[in-house]
Amino acid sequence: MSVFRFEVLDGQIGLLTFDTPDKKINTLGRSVLQELEQLVTQLESRNDLNGLLFRSGKPGQFIAGADLNELAALATATREQVLAAVSAGHALFKRISELPFPTVALVDGACMGGGTELILSMDERLVSNSPATKVALPEVNVGLIPGWGGTQRLPRLIGIHHAIAMIKSGEPLSAKDAETKGFAFDAVPADKLVEEGRRLIDIVRDSEKWKASRQRRSQPLGLSGDQLAFAFACAEGAVMGKTKGQYPAPMAALKAMKLGVNRTLEDGLQIERETSLDVVGSTISANLIGVFFMNTKVGRDPGLGGTQAKGRAVQRVGVLGSGLMGAGIATAHARRGIPAMMVDVSNERLADGLGRARKVVEGRIEIGRATPKDAADMLSNLNTSTTKQVFADCDVVVEAVPENEQLKTQAYRELAAVMRDDAILATNTSTISITRMAESAAHSERFVGMHFFYPVDRMQLVEVIRGAKTDDETVVTIVDLAKKIGKTPIVMKDCPGFLVNRVLLPYMNEATLLLCEGATMDEVDAAATSFGMPMGPIALHDLVGLDTALSAGQVVATAFADRANMCPILKDLVEAKRLGQKSGAGFRSFSGKKGKPVSDPTFEPFLAKYRTDNHKFSKDEIIDRLFLPMLLEATRCLEEEIVAEPAHVDLGLLLGIGFPPHRGGILHWADTLGASNVLKKLEAYHSLGKRFIATDSMQQLASSGSRFFDVSKVA
Repeated sequence: MSVFRFEVLDGQIGLLTFDTPDKKINTLGRSVLQELEQLVTQLESRNDLNGLLFRSGKPGQFIAGADLNELAALATATREQVLAAVSAGHALFKRISELPFPTVALVDGACMGGGTELILSMDERLVSNSPATKVALPEVNVGLIPGWGGTQRLPRLIGIHHAIAMIKSGEPLSAKDAETKGFAFDAVPADKLVEEGRRLIDIVRDSEKWKASRQRRSQPLGLSGDQLAFAFACAEGAVMGKTKGQYPAPMAALKAMKLGVNRTLEDGLQIERETSLDVVGSTISANLIGVFFMNTKVGRDPGLGGTQAKGRAVQRVGVLGSGLMGAGIATAHARRGIPAMMVDVSNERLADGLGRARKVVEGRIEIGRATPKDAADMLSNLNTSTTKQVFADCDVVVEAVPENEQLKTQAYRELAAVMRDDAILATNTSTISITRMAESAAHSERFVGMHFFYPVDRMQLVEVIRGAKTDDETVVTIVDLAKKIGKTPIVMKDCPGFLVNRVLLPYMNEATLLLCEGATMDEVDAAATSFGMPMGPIALHDLVGLDTALSAGQVVATAFADRANMCPILKDLVEAKRLGQKSGAGFRSFSGKKGKPVSDPTFEPFLAKYRTDNHKFSKDEIIDRLFLPMLLEATRCLEEEIVAEPAHVDLGLLLGIGFPPHRGGILHWADTLGASNVLKKLEAYHSLGKRFIATDSMQQLASSGSRFFDVSKVA
């Protein structure tokens, strides 16, 4: 089935339309490139054409990039196969760049990755001035480099500094930026693209500018040694500061540019091909592509497996509580155009909540991701009251009062008197049983967990927890609602700690046990961050609050007493009012205007009381101790069918606690190690108890040589 349509317009201008049948987006897979190659062969012999226009047949969507399924498959390919795949793209785009007439790309909508590299091989580019038009080379975000000419053609088009910024970040250019930075000749209305494209061909053909431009862009960029050194020293420093060396693709892309831009284009492309081999098919790239597919799959998942239940429309949402979580939840809905009513016991508390809402949008305005109008729109959708009666017309009410079961269940009894009979009641609890609390709700079938993560405006995950009586319609409605406010919902069964906290707390607890056995706080946190965590577990304790960590830990430890070994130090610190950052002291102390953590000698007596050893731990030992119990708890969640599949575990931890994306998730990490190697690691720690004894599923994987994820089925 053909994906390209060719026609000749008046004036002998060819119009080539790319439109993949039965798909919402165009991608550059192997079969598409083969068909394009056949067309190029025909075009190379056409001496009757004055030019060629290239467009997408999908309004508002240009080219989504290369086929990631095929890129992921290269993870198991040989070096020769990888080189052949990269070289094939280079050869085709070189032929396009040498067609015997001027070529113009007409871009309407998102143009990503390989699509951007395709149009870089053309003479000119016009973009539609639609907000949907974005142009990017985002390959570094999936562990690759722009390997079909992007690292060499882009600097020759827009200059080294703009190219470095665009490639090392993967961030898109808007239509306006594409024009002002020289990527596009002009930005015009979408319905004028063909007309303006024909005019542009006439202009460049009459002046023969296209020939001069081709010649110029095939030559070295001509930077001095100092210019080259300065540009890349700054970029390399910024990349290393951000990635800590754990993500090699941005550095590889910079290397290809640095070594190639001062040579001829042909030589530069050869350098790009060689550099691509450093990252294409790597474990990190395979993991990052896997993360992309997990996000996509969960984004399409209604949350109910094979059932056909449909959700109800949600026109208005109520939020009980205006604290950190309540205000964040109300703001998340109001920002997305869903009217939200926030209720608390006093106007003072509500004023604080509104202040937090304003700060969220003001912060986004400061970084250019929102406008003053966005702030005004959000506030127009956010109302407050001190009476629960205002929930009478809400389709969904989210309870976000403090994590106290008695307080929450009392609220449910009060809400029963004011909520509509068909309304859904959701709780933002992080650990308390949904099934048990549902007994206090008026309609247990319409009671559900909707656990947001702090800070709500930044954290993408929402755990949707169904109790024993929660019905399908309720689950689908909440899943749909979470997606509408830009979150990623993962549906799970009720259990202590649900998914994220259940798997996180063994990690948190193990950190305190390591302190008692002789490790220092700095050693523990440094080992975790070297593994890729955004912060260490000791720092995380202080951030979330030791009282919060203690309360959640006790819930999980009570439920899973056979493998819980909680250090009493948390209880002592909480009783001493050392709650972490919010109280000025926890494991570390916080002082000064910025409240930076510093070591605190007054902490030592708390630790001395429980110190059992002065063992000198290696970094690898600390990593094993922190992450192996997490891994085993994750496998138990699968065995108990708390979540439906391994991807839900990995994505939940990636989005919920910042598990390092380059490792793909904790189960991907286990696959990278190999189940047999995981068992060998566990053997060294069997004396520490059941939390280091392999689960049945891990033993089965080791004995069969299997994995959690089938690398042949990434999508």
